[in-house]
Amino acid sequence: MKTIVSALLVLATGPALAHSGFHMHPHASDPSWLPLLVTFLVVAFGGALVAVRRK
Repeated sequence: MKTIVSALLVLATGPALAHSGFHMHPHASDPSWLPLLVTFLVVAFGGALVAVRRK
């Protein structure tokens, strides 16, 4: 279980590098819905995984 949680955390917390291309971290003046969607999906997947493993 620790391995799965660690892998999910690594995927969910990628580096926020400064560049001019598309990136997942919002800035002060341009809020984005995509990080919220990714966070929701990670939490939902983790919750489903916990529910399946408890049965």
